[in-house]
Amino acid sequence: METLQTTLLIIGGGPGGYVAAIRAGQLGIATTLIEGEQLGGTCLNIGCIPSKALIHASEAFHRTCHYAGKSPLGIQVDTPRIDLAQTVRWKDGIVRRLTQGVAALLKKNGVTVIKGWARVVDGKTADVKLADATGQRIVCEHLLLATGSSEVALPGLPFGGRVISSTQALSPQTLPKRLVVVGAGYIGLELGTVYRKLGAEVTVVEALDRILPIYDEELVKPVAASLRRLGVQLHLDCRVQGLNAAGDAVQIANAKGEISELQADQVLVAIGRTPRSQGFGLESLMLDMHGRALKIDDQCRTSMRNVWAIGDLTGEPMLAHRAMAQGEMVAEIIAGKRRRFAPTAIAAVCFTDPEIVVAGLAPQQAALAGLDCIQASFPFAANGRAMTLEAGDGFVRVVARRDNHLIVGWQAVGVGVSELSTAFSHSIEMGACLEDVAGTIHAHPTLGEAVQEAALRALGHAMHI
Repeated sequence: METLQTTLLIIGGGPGGYVAAIRAGQLGIATTLIEGEQLGGTCLNIGCIPSKALIHASEAFHRTCHYAGKSPLGIQVDTPRIDLAQTVRWKDGIVRRLTQGVAALLKKNGVTVIKGWARVVDGKTADVKLADATGQRIVCEHLLLATGSSEVALPGLPFGGRVISSTQALSPQTLPKRLVVVGAGYIGLELGTVYRKLGAEVTVVEALDRILPIYDEELVKPVAASLRRLGVQLHLDCRVQGLNAAGDAVQIANAKGEISELQADQVLVAIGRTPRSQGFGLESLMLDMHGRALKIDDQCRTSMRNVWAIGDLTGEPMLAHRAMAQGEMVAEIIAGKRRRFAPTAIAAVCFTDPEIVVAGLAPQQAALAGLDCIQASFPFAANGRAMTLEAGDGFVRVVARRDNHLIVGWQAVGVGVSELSTAFSHSIEMGACLEDVAGTIHAHPTLGEAVQEAALRALGHAMHI
């Protein structure tokens, strides 16, 4: 077996791993990156990017169908049709261009990329099984684990046949007439909405008593209303028992234990993701764990010297931009820079219809933290830009300390609010007060004016409500 030497060995080429490799290369660190599948990881190949592409395509088709009826905009079209195969090809083309871009950046910065499956031997050694079944051993000074996460399966509904994961849902060959989605979190609702807008009958089953349980109810209300308008059926406080004997329906039990069946051509199981800490010899290192996740400190160090871990492997929040920031930081620490991972806020976006974005503390979270806060919301129904986009549902909400008006949180729900996430994060990280945001001139007409108006309202003098 051939043995290679490197300073930094990264296992996993997702957002965290490839960003760490690029930054390490920029800093002159000899770096080797091992990836068994495609560069870009789950996010770029079978997660964030392809799902947003399909969300856009389904919304475009849905609006075209809307225009085929009586549109208030005066637009009329003939009966619309969609070429699903072309839609998937378009989505795949975006993914392909981005993965090629990642590969080019790694090459530009002198990173050695090895396509194969790594197995950790010890804290400084990993064996790689290459595509041609040959092997390679890599010895390093620093080992960075960035293996990501994997989809959680239901014991009673194993993947296969009619039962699909989000990976299969992102590359449909045909559109099922009836889709049952198990799980009303962001993945289930994003993909369920895509399929409904493309024309499938969609039913969502959730074990808890409401959708999007990690978000507060005020943020979820516009999403629930949108699902009702779309005709998505919800079965809340229900547990899936499995498929029926014929395999063409999902059996569910409600809170009273009553069993019913939901006819299904396909069943999408979207109940979450779990750190990928199994299958690459990690147990040999005997690292400290936090459940299935690796335990790390504020520099992403594990319990073994010069063994680092980032991204989904380290648990929540499982966000690509968190992994990227961690990967960049680890590379800089190895290069001798003084860094630690202590963000004041990491924005999170749910790309439902309408979108939800949160950063920092919600009102309830602030109260639990012992903070005396004020909050104020500004509705998009009073925002001119939102009205011109037929997007009057939703609002922007700010949470700030009562004593000094320091902003500790932002939340928003509405069309396109994901693009407000940067403003939210900036204001919190820079320690802005309500007066800072309220006194900043915001361009008109924009959705961002609702950010200023929320701050003004918290101060008691909103202009347009």
